[in-house]
Amino acid sequence: MAATIDNPSNAIEWIIGEIINEPMILRRASDELDHVVGRDRLVEEQDLPQLNYIKACIKEGFRLHPFGPFIPPHVSITDTTIGGYFIPKGSHVLLSRFGLGRNPNVWEDPLRFNPDRHLCGEGKQVVLSDNELRMIPFSSGKRVCPGMMLGSTMTIMLLARMVQGFTWEPPGNKRGFDLVENHDDLLLAKPLVAVAKPRLARLMYPKY
Repeated sequence: MAATIDNPSNAIEWIIGEIINEPMILRRASDELDHVVGRDRLVEEQDLPQLNYIKACIKEGFRLHPFGPFIPPHVSITDTTIGGYFIPKGSHVLLSRFGLGRNPNVWEDPLRFNPDRHLCGEGKQVVLSDNELRMIPFSSGKRVCPGMMLGSTMTIMLLARMVQGFTWEPPGNKRGFDLVENHDDLLLAKPLVAVAKPRLARLMYPKY
Protein backbone atom coordinates (compact mmCIF):
# COMPACT_ATOMS: atom_id res chain seq x y z
CA MET A 1 0.00 0.00 0.00
CA ALA A 2 2.87 2.38 0.76
CA ALA A 3 4.29 1.82 -2.72
CA THR A 4 0.95 2.70 -4.35
CA ILE A 5 1.10 6.10 -2.64
CA ASP A 6 4.79 7.02 -2.76
CA ASN A 7 5.57 5.76 -6.26
CA PRO A 8 2.69 7.52 -8.08
CA SER A 9 3.38 10.82 -6.31
CA ASN A 10 7.10 10.62 -7.12
CA ALA A 11 6.38 9.69 -10.74
CA ILE A 12 3.90 12.54 -11.14
CA GLU A 13 6.42 15.08 -9.84
CA TRP A 14 8.88 14.04 -12.55
CA ILE A 15 6.21 13.93 -15.28
CA ILE A 16 4.76 17.34 -14.42
CA GLY A 17 8.27 18.81 -14.54
CA GLU A 18 8.94 17.19 -17.92
CA ILE A 19 5.69 18.34 -19.54
CA ILE A 20 6.08 21.88 -18.21
CA ASN A 21 9.46 21.89 -19.95
CA GLU A 22 7.69 20.76 -23.16
CA PRO A 23 4.59 22.98 -23.56
CA MET A 24 3.43 21.16 -26.71
CA ILE A 25 3.26 17.89 -24.78
CA LEU A 26 1.24 19.58 -22.03
CA ARG A 27 -1.10 21.06 -24.64
CA ARG A 28 -1.66 17.68 -26.31
CA ALA A 29 -2.46 16.11 -22.94
CA SER A 30 -4.92 18.93 -22.13
CA ASP A 31 -6.52 18.67 -25.57
CA GLU A 32 -7.02 14.92 -25.14
CA LEU A 33 -8.81 15.48 -21.84
CA ASP A 34 -11.00 18.18 -23.37
CA HIS A 35 -11.91 15.82 -26.22
CA VAL A 36 -12.56 12.71 -24.10
CA VAL A 37 -14.00 14.26 -20.94
CA GLY A 38 -14.82 17.88 -21.73
CA ARG A 39 -14.81 20.72 -19.25
CA ASP A 40 -18.24 20.19 -17.72
CA ARG A 41 -17.21 17.38 -15.38
CA LEU A 42 -14.07 15.94 -13.82
CA VAL A 43 -12.30 12.96 -15.32
CA GLU A 44 -13.48 9.64 -13.87
CA GLU A 45 -12.07 6.12 -13.80
CA GLN A 46 -14.33 5.09 -16.70
CA ASP A 47 -12.53 7.63 -18.91
CA LEU A 48 -9.04 6.27 -18.33
CA PRO A 49 -8.98 3.64 -21.12
CA GLN A 50 -9.50 6.44 -23.67
CA LEU A 51 -6.67 8.63 -22.36
CA ASN A 52 -3.89 7.12 -24.46
CA TYR A 53 -1.71 10.22 -24.58
CA ILE A 54 -1.94 10.69 -20.81
CA LYS A 55 -0.91 7.05 -20.39
CA ALA A 56 1.93 7.52 -22.88
CA CYS A 57 3.20 10.45 -20.77
CA ILE A 58 3.14 8.25 -17.68
CA LYS A 59 4.87 5.33 -19.41
CA GLU A 60 7.57 7.70 -20.63
CA GLY A 61 7.96 8.97 -17.07
CA PHE A 62 8.32 5.39 -15.84
CA ARG A 63 10.97 4.74 -18.51
CA LEU A 64 13.07 7.84 -17.95
CA HIS A 65 12.56 8.19 -14.19
CA PRO A 66 11.97 4.74 -12.64
CA PHE A 67 10.83 4.28 -9.03
CA GLY A 68 14.03 2.49 -8.06
CA PRO A 69 17.34 1.58 -9.70
CA PHE A 70 16.78 -2.20 -9.68
CA ILE A 71 13.92 -4.68 -9.64
CA PRO A 72 13.80 -7.00 -6.59
CA PRO A 73 16.61 -9.61 -6.74
CA HIS A 74 15.96 -13.03 -8.24
CA VAL A 75 17.92 -16.28 -7.80
CA SER A 76 18.33 -18.83 -10.60
CA ILE A 77 17.10 -22.28 -9.54
CA THR A 78 19.10 -24.09 -12.23
CA ASP A 79 21.95 -23.52 -14.66
CA THR A 80 20.62 -21.59 -17.64
CA THR A 81 21.71 -19.52 -20.61
CA ILE A 82 19.90 -16.32 -21.58
CA GLY A 83 20.92 -14.20 -24.54
CA GLY A 84 24.25 -15.99 -24.76
CA TYR A 85 25.06 -15.44 -21.09
CA PHE A 86 25.58 -18.49 -18.87
CA ILE A 87 23.93 -18.07 -15.46
CA PRO A 88 24.92 -20.74 -12.91
CA LYS A 89 22.42 -22.16 -10.45
CA GLY A 90 22.19 -20.02 -7.31
CA SER A 91 23.21 -16.79 -9.04
CA HIS A 92 21.64 -13.61 -7.71
CA VAL A 93 20.30 -11.59 -10.64
CA LEU A 94 19.55 -7.86 -10.55
CA LEU A 95 18.05 -6.01 -13.51
CA SER A 96 18.68 -2.28 -13.74
CA ARG A 97 15.52 -0.30 -14.43
CA PHE A 98 17.70 2.72 -15.06
CA GLY A 99 19.90 0.89 -17.55
CA LEU A 100 17.00 -0.69 -19.43
CA GLY A 101 14.99 2.51 -19.73
CA ARG A 102 17.94 4.56 -20.99
CA ASN A 103 19.56 1.94 -23.21
CA PRO A 104 20.56 3.76 -26.45
CA ASN A 105 20.50 0.44 -28.33
CA VAL A 106 16.76 0.18 -27.64
CA TRP A 107 15.52 3.75 -27.28
CA GLU A 108 16.21 6.50 -29.78
CA ASP A 109 17.42 9.67 -28.04
CA PRO A 110 16.88 7.98 -24.64
CA LEU A 111 17.33 11.06 -22.45
CA ARG A 112 14.57 12.97 -24.23
CA PHE A 113 11.05 12.90 -22.75
CA ASN A 114 8.96 11.77 -25.73
CA PRO A 115 5.55 10.13 -25.06
CA ASP A 116 5.03 9.50 -28.79
CA ARG A 117 7.41 6.55 -28.62
CA HIS A 118 4.73 4.61 -26.69
CA LEU A 119 1.74 5.32 -28.94
CA CYS A 120 0.72 2.13 -30.72
CA GLY A 121 -1.44 3.43 -33.54
CA GLU A 122 -5.13 4.18 -34.02
CA GLY A 123 -7.42 2.18 -31.75
CA LYS A 124 -4.64 0.47 -29.79
CA GLN A 125 -4.41 0.89 -26.04
CA VAL A 126 -1.25 2.12 -24.33
CA VAL A 127 -0.34 -0.19 -21.44
CA LEU A 128 2.10 0.86 -18.75
CA SER A 129 3.95 -2.47 -18.65
CA ASP A 130 6.29 -3.70 -21.41
CA ASN A 131 6.11 -7.35 -22.46
CA GLU A 132 9.37 -7.04 -24.39
CA LEU A 133 11.21 -6.03 -21.19
CA ARG A 134 12.63 -2.88 -22.76
CA MET A 135 11.65 -1.32 -19.43
CA ILE A 136 10.37 -2.87 -16.20
CA PRO A 137 8.25 -0.47 -14.18
CA PHE A 138 6.48 -3.20 -12.15
CA SER A 139 8.76 -6.25 -12.31
CA SER A 140 7.55 -9.13 -14.48
CA GLY A 141 6.45 -12.76 -14.58
CA LYS A 142 4.96 -14.65 -11.64
CA ARG A 143 6.40 -12.17 -9.15
CA VAL A 144 4.95 -9.10 -10.82
CA CYS A 145 4.13 -6.25 -8.44
CA PRO A 146 0.79 -7.09 -6.72
CA GLY A 147 -0.11 -3.40 -6.59
CA MET A 148 0.42 -2.85 -10.32
CA MET A 149 -3.23 -2.25 -11.23
CA LEU A 150 -3.95 -0.03 -8.23
CA GLY A 151 -0.74 1.96 -8.66
CA SER A 152 -1.33 2.37 -12.41
CA THR A 153 -4.90 3.58 -11.93
CA MET A 154 -3.89 6.03 -9.21
CA THR A 155 -1.06 7.44 -11.33
CA ILE A 156 -3.23 7.88 -14.44
CA MET A 157 -6.06 9.47 -12.46
CA LEU A 158 -3.72 11.81 -10.59
CA LEU A 159 -2.02 13.10 -13.74
CA ALA A 160 -5.33 13.37 -15.60
CA ARG A 161 -6.94 15.40 -12.80
CA MET A 162 -3.93 17.71 -12.53
CA VAL A 163 -3.74 18.35 -16.28
CA GLN A 164 -7.50 18.70 -16.72
CA GLY A 165 -7.90 21.06 -13.80
CA PHE A 166 -4.93 23.37 -14.25
CA THR A 167 -2.47 24.93 -16.63
CA TRP A 168 1.11 24.57 -15.41
CA GLU A 169 4.14 26.79 -15.81
CA PRO A 170 7.41 27.58 -14.03
CA PRO A 171 7.34 30.31 -11.37
CA GLY A 172 8.50 33.84 -12.12
CA ASN A 173 10.50 34.33 -15.29
CA LYS A 174 11.94 30.82 -15.40
CA ARG A 175 11.84 29.15 -18.82
CA GLY A 176 11.85 25.63 -17.45
CA PHE A 177 13.23 23.28 -14.83
CA ASP A 178 16.64 21.67 -14.48
CA LEU A 179 15.44 18.17 -13.65
CA VAL A 180 18.25 16.40 -11.80
CA GLU A 181 18.18 13.23 -9.69
CA ASN A 182 19.22 13.24 -6.05
CA HIS A 183 22.64 11.68 -5.43
CA ASP A 184 21.16 9.21 -2.94
CA ASP A 185 18.08 8.04 -4.87
CA LEU A 186 16.13 8.65 -8.08
CA LEU A 187 13.93 11.41 -6.68
CA LEU A 188 14.23 15.02 -7.79
CA ALA A 189 17.22 16.72 -6.19
CA LYS A 190 15.02 19.75 -5.45
CA PRO A 191 11.24 19.68 -4.90
CA LEU A 192 9.29 20.83 -7.94
CA VAL A 193 7.75 24.28 -7.49
CA ALA A 194 5.30 25.25 -10.25
CA VAL A 195 2.44 27.68 -10.84
CA ALA A 196 -0.99 26.06 -11.31
CA LYS A 197 -3.81 28.14 -12.80
CA PRO A 198 -7.41 26.86 -12.94
CA ARG A 199 -8.65 26.07 -16.46
CA LEU A 200 -12.20 24.93 -15.59
CA ALA A 201 -15.25 26.81 -14.36
CA ARG A 202 -15.08 27.80 -10.69
CA LEU A 203 -17.95 25.48 -9.72
CA MET A 204 -15.85 22.47 -10.81
CA TYR A 205 -13.45 22.92 -7.89
CA PRO A 206 -14.37 21.64 -4.40
CA LYS A 207 -14.75 24.22 -1.65
CA TYR A 208 -12.79 23.62 1.55
